[in-house]
Amino acid sequence: MDTFSACPLVPYCEGEALMTQNLISMVFSTDDLAAIHAAVATLEEKLARLVELSIDERRELNKMGDKSEAACRQTLVVLAQNPQILPPNFDLAEAQRDLVALDQLRPLAVRIRQLANKIDDSEMALGSDILSSALEGYALAKAVGKGAALDAMRESMAQRYGHRRKASKAPVS
Repeated sequence: MDTFSACPLVPYCEGEALMTQNLISMVFSTDDLAAIHAAVATLEEKLARLVELSIDERRELNKMGDKSEAACRQTLVVLAQNPQILPPNFDLAEAQRDLVALDQLRPLAVRIRQLANKIDDSEMALGSDILSSALEGYALAKAVGKGAALDAMRESMAQRYGHRRKASKAPVS
């Protein structure tokens, strides 16, 4: 039997190194945080004309999908070539400005979504690293002994994780 499997405390045995998860390691300097917040504030300022739609508004809107976009673009070209067919209250110039704005906004949306996804993934990785370390520390505290600080930590972790184990042992009716 190898030393690790004979060890009563997983993930640590005397003489063995802890195998702490570390998916990401990052620290922001005060200057970096200030620059990031300033950049986000600039984005918010420059994109102040963006709209936020309610769920009901989203449901009620006509939506231009990939298939209809080509037809919409072609229609605007044909209308521009034949302005005489348009009623006076039809604002072709506004529709054309909307198309230009859409073409300008899309690449920004892609970049911002990619960045937001990286932020979400990094937040998840940091949380997972913290949780893994805390669980390892909890396992060590349970095995090592007593003391006011250890007792408080064990109680805190037992409240979070002890109930789940008890609930999972209960028979399913």
